[in-house]
Amino acid sequence: MPPKAAPKSKQGDLSRRRATRIKAQKGKTSRPAGKSGKDGDDMTDMGDTDGDDWMNTKTLVKPDDQLDLNDQELKEEFTRILTANNPHAPQNIVRYSFKERQYKQTSHVDQLAIHFALDGNMLHKESDEAKRQMAKLGIPDSGEVAGSEGGETTPAAGGAPAEGEEGKDEAKEGEQREEAGTPGPGTAAKGEKLTNQFNYSERASQTYNNPYRERGTATEPPPRATFASNVTQWEIADAYHEDFEKQEKSKEKKTIPGRKEEEKTRKKLTITETQGDDISRISKATKIVERMVNQNTYDDIAQDFKYYEDPSDEYRDNEGTMLPLWRFSYEKAKKLAVTSLCWNPMYKDLFAASYGSYDFMKQGSGMILFFSLKNPSFAEYIYETDSGVMCLDVHPEHPYMVAIGFYDGSVGVYNVQKKEPVHRCTAKNGKHTDPVWQVRWQKDDLENNHNFYSVSSDGRIVHWTIIKNELLFEDVITLTLPGAAGEGPDGTKVNTVGCGTAFDFHRKNDYLFLVGTEEGKIHQCSKAYSSQFLDTVDAHNMAVYKVRWNPFHPRIYITCSADWTVKIWEVSSKTTADKSETSSVEAQTKKPLFTFDLNNSVGDVAWAPYSSTVFAAVTADGKMFVYDLNINKYEPLCEQMVAQKKKTKLTHVEFNPKDPIIIVGDDRGNVTSLKISPNLRKMPKPYLEDPSIVNNPIKLLYYELLDKCEGGPVFGMEKKGAPPMDPKQKEDNEIAKLDKILSMVREPNEDKK
Repeated sequence: MPPKAAPKSKQGDLSRRRATRIKAQKGKTSRPAGKSGKDGDDMTDMGDTDGDDWMNTKTLVKPDDQLDLNDQELKEEFTRILTANNPHAPQNIVRYSFKERQYKQTSHVDQLAIHFALDGNMLHKESDEAKRQMAKLGIPDSGEVAGSEGGETTPAAGGAPAEGEEGKDEAKEGEQREEAGTPGPGTAAKGEKLTNQFNYSERASQTYNNPYRERGTATEPPPRATFASNVTQWEIADAYHEDFEKQEKSKEKKTIPGRKEEEKTRKKLTITETQGDDISRISKATKIVERMVNQNTYDDIAQDFKYYEDPSDEYRDNEGTMLPLWRFSYEKAKKLAVTSLCWNPMYKDLFAASYGSYDFMKQGSGMILFFSLKNPSFAEYIYETDSGVMCLDVHPEHPYMVAIGFYDGSVGVYNVQKKEPVHRCTAKNGKHTDPVWQVRWQKDDLENNHNFYSVSSDGRIVHWTIIKNELLFEDVITLTLPGAAGEGPDGTKVNTVGCGTAFDFHRKNDYLFLVGTEEGKIHQCSKAYSSQFLDTVDAHNMAVYKVRWNPFHPRIYITCSADWTVKIWEVSSKTTADKSETSSVEAQTKKPLFTFDLNNSVGDVAWAPYSSTVFAAVTADGKMFVYDLNINKYEPLCEQMVAQKKKTKLTHVEFNPKDPIIIVGDDRGNVTSLKISPNLRKMPKPYLEDPSIVNNPIKLLYYELLDKCEGGPVFGMEKKGAPPMDPKQKEDNEIAKLDKILSMVREPNEDKK
């Protein structure tokens, strides 16, 4: 839109102003010779340029450093966002919270940065208070002044004086500009930096800062009390005597001649009273932090435990592997052997390990350690004992109660929350005279009293009952040896007693149990008969180290011995009491169903909790064997070296009841956990129990192909959303699977019976 023409009165005023400026310049041409005429030239140019600026149109000048951009680049928009956050404000301010009793990071950070502040009394001109002050002082409002200047007509009488005043004011301004040496408008326009003529838009926004809120509480100071007392020499002397007596009691030991090594080990394991700060308040927090650190440290092992499955099992049907996971150890137990392992029945990641020595000449103190898979670097609970611990068992319903058997013949009951045993027998109340090799909890009696059993080398099987904080004992049976009685020193006849090494109770009939002896015999006993055995089998040529019932089949049990063999037996239907002399001889020459020679002393054997045909055994040469009778009845599916060092003997093995892992203990105080590969934990196929499928070849082939494509059921790899199998049905399937295998190896006479 073209600019409007200026009014006539305005043009007259401009002509008068130019004439006045020219006169003022001519009056000032007479200057000293020493001064240059630059200022005069500037004034003359200013007058010329002033007229040109008013008369000529405004032209755009392009700077030399301006870029040449096309239309697309000119249309591009650049957005700049300004925030009110201070980039130099700290983000990690921590203040102590008295409410939560800990240091917490403050969520609000002050973003205000004041560069200059000056207190003044300026008011906004449009505010009510400013208008009142202007009216009081007689200053006209800005709107009125603008209205008077914009009028088109002016009174004729006052025109001449106004022109004269304007001319004088302009002359004065010209003089001040010359004296100050400031350049004229034309010069300023030449030196001024021109902006780029781009199509751009500016946008800005200011955020709202939340108001500050401060809260404070005033607490009462803790109460104080002034205590003063006088100390005499007698009190000081009594205190010294008491401290001296405590030190003497701690140094007292029962020294036995010829046991210097025992004294050295006891010196290392003596508990010294520490006078440090009480850290029991933060013990729970430190355990949590320790588990978090260990989980990050052993993250690769944890991932293998949860998700890794050996892919090579797909290419080998009759073989499997064991993947080593964590290794559990304790510094003070490195010179002791792992004598027993037991998983906690409630917490599936927690297990207990007992430590002692199998060497008769190197007996000393023992230990009980509780380890968790969540913290493999340090034990959860540590208990030190004065005698070697040879066995332990965790109560199936009360997991805080642990039964212990010691090398000195005593038994005890520990509470996990207490360092000392709650109950422990002595020579006055039924203590064994030889080491206790195994203990086992049983169901509470009719009066709801806790009870457990123990077996020892002295030939006694003792029933222990906890009644009113007392440990009462009762001899169940004595393992007498058949044959002529031996003669004592005075000519009296003394019955020879066998040495019990292991026993196990039946899963369903808890009154029935098996006992293994050092003579290699297996006795079938009952709690109701204390004078004779139900059955006796000459199982091995050397000591029996372990005997276990099958967890599914009620008549099958397994044994291992120092004669390098593992044997599987079946309980006969008749007892020895019902048999004649010839039949008893047949019972003594009874043959096992399976015999496996492992080429070294077998320390322990265990059935798998997920299959009736899978078992594992460990030997003294550091190897572990895993068998599955359903796949191969002659060779192990896995034979793996577990011990890292040579001459390390494996002592015990135990399956986890929930996860597909197994733990193995050795004679150097180490417990190694391993994951079982899928080929070693295959579950039974349900369709094989359906006669309609088995008798139909087409259906059978279809299910076998489907099973091969899906990989088959595997323990620990159950499909999500699949309904769980009925325990009764699973037990029946496992019994049928094992019976099918045993029918191939049973003698014909037994099949007829």
